[in-house]
Amino acid sequence: MARTESTMLELGTPAPDFRLPEPLTGKEVGLADLQGNKGLLVVFMCNHCPYVKHIQNELAAVIKEYQAEGIAAAAISSNDVSTHPDDAPDKMAEEAKRLGYTFPYLYDEAQETAKAYHAACTPDFFVFDADRRLVYRGQFDDARPGNDRPVTGADLRAALDALVAGDSVPSDQIPSMGCNIKWKSGNEPAYFG
Repeated sequence: MARTESTMLELGTPAPDFRLPEPLTGKEVGLADLQGNKGLLVVFMCNHCPYVKHIQNELAAVIKEYQAEGIAAAAISSNDVSTHPDDAPDKMAEEAKRLGYTFPYLYDEAQETAKAYHAACTPDFFVFDADRRLVYRGQFDDARPGNDRPVTGADLRAALDALVAGDSVPSDQIPSMGCNIKWKSGNEPAYFG
């Protein structure tokens, strides 16, 4: 379990476009399909990561709660499934169904979407305002596997609360931490050390 922090992409960055398959439905979902009048949350995650497993139930609840407040959401798995078969599309569909995801869980086989977002770890969170400009890229909360802190989603909730209220999201943000994205051999992005 390699501990990796998010890259902290520059605030104000426009949301990179994408169009990816959703294993659960067999449909393709793109950035333009994610309609939220208050903002957008994009989460890079996967099935096998202990950091994701640690927060997945609360994450699903937080997303459902804020979708009702005008926040669109999507999750993306970009891991190399040849080395991590638990993250394969059929397993993603099972996970989305089992956890009752109310958001699309998309498969980035080419890993180009992860690169466009400068994603580095699972989970890695990117919150965009109504104009699709980056306002938050940080941790879900300070809970980690084994540290006995409660999983609350406090940091992400604070950012989403500010968006819903029409307030500025504070720029003092703590990087997310998790397992590194499992890049295909020779496909590691330059920003990923």
